[in-house]
Amino acid sequence: MSETIDNNELTVKMFPIGESGILVEFGTKIHPDVHRRIKALTDYLDAHPFPGMIECVSAFLSVTVFYDSMKVKNLQTNYAEKEQLSYKIVKSILQEILLTLDYSANNKPRIVEIPVCYGGEFGLDLEYVAEYNKITVDEVIKIHSSGEYLVYMIGFAPGFPYLGGMSEKISAPRRQSPRMLIPKGSVGIAGMQTGVYPIGTPGGWQLIGRTPLELFRPNECPPSLLKSGDIVKFYPISYEEYENHKEVRL
Repeated sequence: MSETIDNNELTVKMFPIGESGILVEFGTKIHPDVHRRIKALTDYLDAHPFPGMIECVSAFLSVTVFYDSMKVKNLQTNYAEKEQLSYKIVKSILQEILLTLDYSANNKPRIVEIPVCYGGEFGLDLEYVAEYNKITVDEVIKIHSSGEYLVYMIGFAPGFPYLGGMSEKISAPRRQSPRMLIPKGSVGIAGMQTGVYPIGTPGGWQLIGRTPLELFRPNECPPSLLKSGDIVKFYPISYEEYENHKEVRL
């Protein structure tokens, strides 16, 4: 089964993950069109889980579907002959779903605006990013805050968004020596990616600012502020606005 993106053939491949999982791979290159297909499948499975399905997890290029092997084998369907592997049954189910999905649906993404206090104690590496790209600090802030970033997936840490769409004009390599603790809310750059640390964790990204917004909210459902398919827009705030936002939140 294959589709076309920009005249390049996109082949959907499936691989078993142990006895209770299947990996659906949509391509080998990160691309918004690939993400659109991934989101179409995950949205469908979330709304219409097949009997025995446990959950589906999206990534940059794939969706992993986990299932109860025994429940799948007990399905009374036409997907497979008796005694066939549960993987083959799930593969047949997913192939049928993929053939019927409407990839052209124009679903309007949710836009989430995130305030950022750039530089100072919150952006210890902002000047480095500017020097590395031979531009000014103000230009880094302007470029970073004028972009629209697609949330490809959530991972690494609870609520951590993997964002696409950052300008190469402000790209910068990871730190040679990672920090032992990155404060939550820190906004960083690593290569062609930007992201926000939702909790305190070790990390090697170049820090350019911090947001007072809580991205991980363990007492809420869902606990992550962002989700796959969202569009993130950053906007600059002053230190005073940052502190005021924190006081209101408390």
